[in-house]
Amino acid sequence: MYLSAIDRPGSDATPTAGRSRLRGLTIVGGNVFALGTVSLLTDISAEMVTAILPVYLVFGLSMSPLAYGMIDGIYTGATALLRLVGGYVADRVRTPKAVAGIGYAMSALAKLGLLTVGRSAGAIGLVIAADRAGKGLRTAPRDALITLSAPPRALGRAFGVHRAMDGIGAFLGPIVALAVLAATGQAIDAVLVTSFCIAALGVLVLVLFVRDRHGERPPTAAVSPRQAMQLLRAAPVRRLLIAACLLGFAVIGDGFVYLLLQRREEVPISSFPLLAVGTSLAYLLLAIPIGALADRIGRVPVVLGGYTALVVVYLLLFGPLHGWPLLALVLLLYGFFYAATDGVLMALAGPVLPEHLRTTGIALIQTGQALAYLASSVLFGLAWQLWGPLTASRCAAAVTVLAVVATAFLLINRSSTPTDTEVTA
Repeated sequence: MYLSAIDRPGSDATPTAGRSRLRGLTIVGGNVFALGTVSLLTDISAEMVTAILPVYLVFGLSMSPLAYGMIDGIYTGATALLRLVGGYVADRVRTPKAVAGIGYAMSALAKLGLLTVGRSAGAIGLVIAADRAGKGLRTAPRDALITLSAPPRALGRAFGVHRAMDGIGAFLGPIVALAVLAATGQAIDAVLVTSFCIAALGVLVLVLFVRDRHGERPPTAAVSPRQAMQLLRAAPVRRLLIAACLLGFAVIGDGFVYLLLQRREEVPISSFPLLAVGTSLAYLLLAIPIGALADRIGRVPVVLGGYTALVVVYLLLFGPLHGWPLLALVLLLYGFFYAATDGVLMALAGPVLPEHLRTTGIALIQTGQALAYLASSVLFGLAWQLWGPLTASRCAAAVTVLAVVATAFLLINRSSTPTDTEVTA
C-alpha cells in the first residue's frame, strides 16, 4: 500500500509531542549508522576520482555530447543487471553483508586499476565499469540491510540518515582531491592511492561493525528464480517498478547539469568540481529532515516534490537568472531533488516487498531505474548534439513533467501490499 498505514500522513506520529530530535534519529539503529559510515568513506573515495570526470572527458579528451552521454549512461546503467545478481544472491544465501562487502571491495580495487591505464579512454571505461560493477553488486543488499535494521514507521528517517552520511562523503570527496593535488603538485597518482586507502577503510568498517539482518524467514525457506520472477505478479511492486523506470528516464545526469552550468556561467575548469560540492552540501543538510518529513506526510508526495524540483533545475539552466544566484539556486534545488528521491524511493519499496525477497525486489526496482537512466543520458546527449542544449533541456523538463504525472497516477491511493503468500514457490 502506498498511501496506507505505512505511508499515510500521520502514521509515524510520536505519542509524546515533545520527543527530542535526537531520540527521533536514534530509532533508526546502530546498523544504519555503521552502513552510513561505510558509504561516507566510499563516497569520499569515489568522488575524489569522479568529480572531475566530465571535464576530463569533454575538455581533455574532446568527447562530443553524444559520446559523453553514452559513457555517462553506461557509468550508471551498464552494470545495472549486477544489482539483480547481488539482490538475488543475498536473498538466496541470506548474507547481504557478505554480498555488499564484495561489491565495496571491487570498487576499492578499481581505484588502483586507474593507476595503470593512463589517458586511454577505453581503458578508463573498463576500470570505471569494474567500479560500477561493485556498486551494482552492493547497492541492493545494503538498502535491504537498512530496511531490516529499522522499524517500518522510521524507514524514511533511516534512509535519510544513511543518505545524509553518504552525502557528507560526496561533499568531502572533491575537497579532499583538491587538497591532495595541492599538496603533491597536481599528482594524479597521489589522488588515486589516497582514494584506494579511504575505500579500503570503508570495507574494514563494514567487516567490523555492520551486522547481518535476516528478518523472520526460516533458514529452510529457500529462494528460487521462479519466486523472484513472480514478484512482478504483485500489483504494488509492478506499479513501483514502472514508476521507477519513468522517473529514471527523466534524469539526464549530474555531468550534463554541471556542464550546462559551466558553459552558461563560464565557470573556470579548476572550479568545476565545486559544483558537485554545492549539490552534496545541500543534499547532506536536507536528507534527514526530508526523510522524516516523508514518514510524516507520505513518501509519494515527497518523491513527486523532488522531481518537480528537477523540472525547475532544467528550466533554470536557460532561464533569466545569471551569476551566483543561478548557481546557488540550481545546486540547492538539485540537492533537494536527491534528498527527496534517492532514499525515499527505496523506503517506498521496503513495505511492499515480501521479506524473503526484499533484496531481490529492491534490486529489480533499482535495475529498472538505472537502465532507464542509461537510455535518458544517451538520448539527451543525442538531442544536445542535434538540436542544441537549449532545446534538449526543455525536452528534458517536459519529459520529467510527464513522468511526475504518470507516477502520481500509479502510486497515489493505490492499495494491495503484497505478502509472502502472494509470492509462492
